[in-house]
Amino acid sequence: MLKPEPMCFLIADISGYTSYLAGVELDHAQDILADLVGTVVTALRPAFRLAKLEGDAAFTVAPADKVDGSLLLDAIERCYFGFRRRRRDVRQATSCECNACLRIPDLNLKFVVHHGLAARQRMAGMDELMGADVIIVHRLLKNRVVEDLGIPAYALLSQACVEAMGIDPEGLGMRAHAETYEVVGEIRTWVHDLERRWQEEDSRSRVMVTAADAVYAFEQRTSAPPQLVWEFMTAPGRRKEWQHGVTDVLVEAKGNRRGVGATNHCMHGKDAVIEEILDWRPYDYFTDRSTMKTPAGPVTFMSTAELEPTADGTIVHLRFGAPKSLRERAIMKVMAPMFKRLLDEDGRSLQEQLGAEAAARSTDSVEEAALPAPRSDGLFAGIQPLQMLD
Repeated sequence: MLKPEPMCFLIADISGYTSYLAGVELDHAQDILADLVGTVVTALRPAFRLAKLEGDAAFTVAPADKVDGSLLLDAIERCYFGFRRRRRDVRQATSCECNACLRIPDLNLKFVVHHGLAARQRMAGMDELMGADVIIVHRLLKNRVVEDLGIPAYALLSQACVEAMGIDPEGLGMRAHAETYEVVGEIRTWVHDLERRWQEEDSRSRVMVTAADAVYAFEQRTSAPPQLVWEFMTAPGRRKEWQHGVTDVLVEAKGNRRGVGATNHCMHGKDAVIEEILDWRPYDYFTDRSTMKTPAGPVTFMSTAELEPTADGTIVHLRFGAPKSLRERAIMKVMAPMFKRLLDEDGRSLQEQLGAEAAARSTDSVEEAALPAPRSDGLFAGIQPLQMLD
């Protein structure tokens, strides 16, 4: 008997590809598709695993208990921003003037996301997902978002998804939408405008404690990719697992999504460290302004956690800025030995837990083999394949 499992289904689809193929050189078009699909799949790992490549779309899944609403939207937006940068970089890196290369900007990216049950069945040597919810997420690919709302790049989230993930769609400015399909009937959905988010991201100022600004810095090497490190450092449930003395993390956030403007109450029993999020760049870094109580009075300071990808994992850089007042600076100087002790303990715990989780989520060779490979004859000379470029 097949046992259904709760899952989050996500399909990333390169839109405009069918019309793009009309009148372009097929060999270069295939290379461009392979490069962009590879970028998308790489960006969604390890939270989402590739279930199947479906032409110009990637069908991915995540266990329902491994992703919340904030992590889901972080993954989608990071993937879309990376796609936009990659599309630009591929076009700029080639001197080819064929139609396929000239029309790269015609390609865009959309996502459909659904939450439900699916059973795994081994067929022809591969795992296949089966169930009504698998059908629903694929039906959602054929929708009227562009025609009805005029939004070319979007994430279409089913009502079941936003409820299961604890997302407040109205609070995040999403637009209500509905699709009706034969047999399935009406499906209520929400549309997240990725073009708007791209414009906001592109214009937003960066806030960071740099190495030159830091009065105290700490780093920890891990064997996990930045996506997984980000999950452990930002998801409230994860923080309780590795941060010593943290009993809970309560989040106040617009739309129930962590990010700029959100406030964390990092609880240590009855005491709380208040963390105001000032900058939020998924998988790269985040910056907050923290206020903590001390016997000598409250201290407020900025800190940045930056994730540096390496060949075999991630280096976590924590940098703390100096408080504004002389009194607070003096208090922080006295607290420095305690900071070091706690960060050393937390760093070891984080490293150990990330290593175990990374091993449990390791990508198998079947998924790697499914990815298309661009030619190696120099079409994209000057850029590295399958990388997220900032």
